Amino acid sequence: MTDHRSSKGPIRIGTRGSRLALAQAHQVRDLLMAAHGLSEEDIAIVVMSTAGDRIQDRALSEVGGKGLFTLEIEEGLLSGRLDLAVHSSKDMATQLPAGLHLAAFLEREDVRDVFIGRTAPRLAELAPGAHVGSASLRRQALIRRLRPDLTLSIFRGNVQTRLAKLEAGAADGTLLALAGLNRLGMAHVATEILDADRFPPAPGQGAICVESRIGDERIAALLAPLDHRATRLELTAERALLRVLDGSCRTPIAALARCGADDRLDLHGMILTPDGTAMHEDRVSGPADEAEALGTALGRTLLGRAGPGFFEGWAR
Repeated sequence: MTDHRSSKGPIRIGTRGSRLALAQAHQVRDLLMAAHGLSEEDIAIVVMSTAGDRIQDRALSEVGGKGLFTLEIEEGLLSGRLDLAVHSSKDMATQLPAGLHLAAFLEREDVRDVFIGRTAPRLAELAPGAHVGSASLRRQALIRRLRPDLTLSIFRGNVQTRLAKLEAGAADGTLLALAGLNRLGMAHVATEILDADRFPPAPGQGAICVESRIGDERIAALLAPLDHRATRLELTAERALLRVLDGSCRTPIAALARCGADDRLDLHGMILTPDGTAMHEDRVSGPADEAEALGTALGRTLLGRAGPGFFEGWAR
């Protein structure tokens, strides 16, 4: 076994400070320890405060988008203060800073969203005019498409913050990712698991990714055993679709790729207007090793169907 210990000190993992982010960082640390015979002393978890965590009173689409969850951490990677960073893949912009790449994708968790109801257990059972809190434009658009009678508002914060707001009566229900609840051992709070075909997830949902510096061969060797091929192919397709659509927090976009046992990949993509009144979706299938081309093709198909005016005034 190659000795990955360094005289420079422990391997430094950068992460946000929420309970979920820390759970994900500890999962990566545990996998590294198991793969390479390392101890906890060989791997340090460095908590970074990000603008996305600090700004709680506005939608991310109003203040800069997904990069607010990664900027400070990526600066730590580029400066050498961090060796790798652990992220939720759905938080990652399609264009990374020069010199950085996504070196590993852990095996994907459940991709579905869940509804957590305070006054009714299912989204369809909420009373007319009931209030649902969500910070995601995708979730808001899908809810408006299914239940245009509901009242929606921005619900920012980590899992515990959102659940506390719900418990305090700030809304009749909210939505979260099942993957995050599973990682926190909190799946029991969900009152309804939403069907992924009818309520498709965000691109990258359910997958943890690890970011590192391009050319850092020591870190690349450490991360290689953690990279899950099927998840990488699925995320490659979803991120290619997102790239074509110029997706960010400003655009209600859903995508879900599934890599089958026959090494074929199925990709479902959807774009919506924020009010949910207009929607375009399609599916494509092909060899899994053509994941990027499949995602690019589906993105172009959706753009063509939507027409040049679809994103005007709200998608940038």
